[in-house]
Amino acid sequence: MTTDDTAATTAAPAVHPRFAQALRGLGLGDLTAEVRHFPEATRTATEAAAAIGCELSQICKSLVFAADGVPVLVLMDGASRVDVERVREELGAGKVTRAKADVVRETTGYAIGGVPPFGHRERTRVLADRSLLAHEVVWAAAGTPYAVFPMEPGQLVATAGATLVDVRERPE
Repeated sequence: MTTDDTAATTAAPAVHPRFAQALRGLGLGDLTAEVRHFPEATRTATEAAAAIGCELSQICKSLVFAADGVPVLVLMDGASRVDVERVREELGAGKVTRAKADVVRETTGYAIGGVPPFGHRERTRVLADRSLLAHEVVWAAAGTPYAVFPMEPGQLVATAGATLVDVRERPE
């Protein structure tokens, strides 16, 4: 993995205040120094991978769904899509849909494109697709659409309190 260090800065202001507070509360305050802030948006997995200079699958997407109206967070590698039916089966829910932008912001405290895998306003159930474990390091949003941070995937899953599942769309 390569990174263009001239394009990114590691200044603490790149970290959303709520996310920085969550990191401190989790004993991970040193991680704020590893946050990279980019002048161009990293709100999509493709944008983030291009800015970082990593594989698309090394991006950890934090996606909020509504399972029978209850928000649930799904962590997915950037190269894959979530199979909503598999999420529904995993949760034993009647219906699973993508959460609307206002629900995402209300639940997490962050806007779509900047939702980190933990440090949310409300505690929700978290599912993490096993595909994230295929890398030594993954990159996730740090609370804004312009900032990302690196973390070992096992630590990310544990810190998020996620259940490991297989919810990727299967190739046909």
